[in-house]
Amino acid sequence: MKPAPFLLVLPILAACAGFKETAAPTVTPIVLSTPTAHLASPVETQPQPFAASTPAPAYASSFPNAADYEWQPIVSGLYRPVDIQPANDGSGRLFILEKNGRIRVYKNGQLLEAPFLDLSDRVNEGGNEMGLLGLAFHPDYEKNGYFYVNYTGAGGHTRISRFQSDGDSADKTSETVLLLVEQPYQNHNGGALAFGPDGRLYAALGDGGSAGDPQKNGQNPNSLLGKILRLDVTDGSSPYVLPSDNPFGNEVWAYGLRNPWRISFDKITGDLWIGDVGQNQWEEIDYLPVNWGAGANFGWSVMEGSHAYDGEPQSGMILPAAEYSHAEGGCSVTGGYVYRGGMTGWNGVYLYGDYCSGKIWGLILADGLWQSHLLFETGTTITTFGQDEAGEIYFASDNGVIYRLGIK
Repeated sequence: MKPAPFLLVLPILAACAGFKETAAPTVTPIVLSTPTAHLASPVETQPQPFAASTPAPAYASSFPNAADYEWQPIVSGLYRPVDIQPANDGSGRLFILEKNGRIRVYKNGQLLEAPFLDLSDRVNEGGNEMGLLGLAFHPDYEKNGYFYVNYTGAGGHTRISRFQSDGDSADKTSETVLLLVEQPYQNHNGGALAFGPDGRLYAALGDGGSAGDPQKNGQNPNSLLGKILRLDVTDGSSPYVLPSDNPFGNEVWAYGLRNPWRISFDKITGDLWIGDVGQNQWEEIDYLPVNWGAGANFGWSVMEGSHAYDGEPQSGMILPAAEYSHAEGGCSVTGGYVYRGGMTGWNGVYLYGDYCSGKIWGLILADGLWQSHLLFETGTTITTFGQDEAGEIYFASDNGVIYRLGIK
């Protein structure tokens, strides 16, 4: 999410079902490759062929007709929802994070009145980008009841904690703090949590805030800020263990990120997708194939998107799969999910959006190239996407409404 000055001037727009569809494509994104010293040249920033980590059919080769679909509201009246997660326990429940510290349960088509967990007494929401920010359920949640949250607490510092639950309520006293990361500023906290196909817990943290990464955390592998962290939590007797194959001997798995706002793993391929919020010109979607391995460098703050920021792009830095400029009307990317649900035309399309403009794009792999296409203009602020157990896609708006993609 962007710093508060962006949000304070934005009206909260009334939302409705059946959002406008437009066929206008975005600028063709740059695909995963190694930058050269002259990357900023218009000729050299054209798409290049890319070998996906899985056969091309795992991703769609064309877009469905978005005019046949709409975003249907299913829940309203929430307080600034910022995450939507399933427990993957066969219950079909969705768990919705409210930024002030509550986790709500959407069950059998209804929003339960009692919260699953209320941490409002320990969540610090003093800054616009602070609060309860991320949720992930343990792969063996049905057996152990463990789930993990990311929130800013006392002093505005990041806490990644484990809790335990039974049924539709969690034990507030069961908190075990896995990791406490000091935050030098109020913004760029990231906050997303997700379990990867390897069973490890991944956490997305921003660069610490302010502007321009003043502490240069993004390129410092010894700092946990501006990173994707990777923790082994399979041993329930200890908070976590450092995986032996983490590249720098600490929690860091990937680096060079500014403010990763929502990450997800493809349910079919295991590939990692990251929405990384830009500084003042470029928003980006980063892609990491499941077989890439450790130590990926996404370039911040040397690069903003595929463009030079602190210096010229360098060998070994990974370019975005897609990017768009603020000149196109956006201001803050919201990372999404690859659709894996029952509407076959959408299978293998990665959906992502922009907080300020309310636009939603699709990203596909066609003829070896990533292609991005503007699909919906929602007219509302998009804070997060979500995916249920069946692979259907949702998004939340800052106006307190949850929407699900469906057929008109």
